[in-house]
Amino acid sequence: MSAWRVNRLVCGIDEVGRGSLAGPVITAAVILPARKDISVLKDSKILPENVRLEAYCWIVKNCWYAVGIVDHLCVDRHNIWNATLISMKKALMHVLATCPKLPISILIDAMPLKLNDTSYNSIPVYYFDKGESKSSSIAAASIVAKVTRDNLMKKFNSIFPGFFLDAHKGYGTKKHKDVLKENPPLIIHRQSFLNNIDLYSKQKDKYGKQQTICGGY
Repeated sequence: MSAWRVNRLVCGIDEVGRGSLAGPVITAAVILPARKDISVLKDSKILPENVRLEAYCWIVKNCWYAVGIVDHLCVDRHNIWNATLISMKKALMHVLATCPKLPISILIDAMPLKLNDTSYNSIPVYYFDKGESKSSSIAAASIVAKVTRDNLMKKFNSIFPGFFLDAHKGYGTKKHKDVLKENPPLIIHRQSFLNNIDLYSKQKDKYGKQQTICGGY
């Protein structure tokens, strides 16, 4: 808020999908305009869906924003920590390139993103736990990331019927795991995540051939 009082900008970054068994990690970077009413911006996880969608519409209309997407293959190849950092850097580079004025700081929920290899390495980066509840900029990013990912998982649901992706969004709910006990994993499932749950090891021999095929995509 002190930055906005002198008409300076900050950038907030947050991600969605780190703990999901299927689908991408999606990060959003949002730069809020100074001197705007931001009372609607709160952690996306605590907002009712209709309020979250209203906030999303306000953000895309009034703010500079970008998303960074990394797919399940990137997660399997680089591990979830590094894949998340890749998605964060994608979103950040895009929004910084499109905003007419650079922010004076970058605020991130929990992840220590480094900018040493970029032309923006002079901008200070601050990261802290529960950032969505402490920064309106991070809260805005959490809203954009969640709405974007939810919409994508709904599209996947129409491509892969029977897995209820529109309901659990790829997370390891009981309903999701029950489906995996009876069906081979989809191409969008994260092999490295499924290897760490019991149901996958039980189904490995039964569906080994299809897993090998999917892993080659």
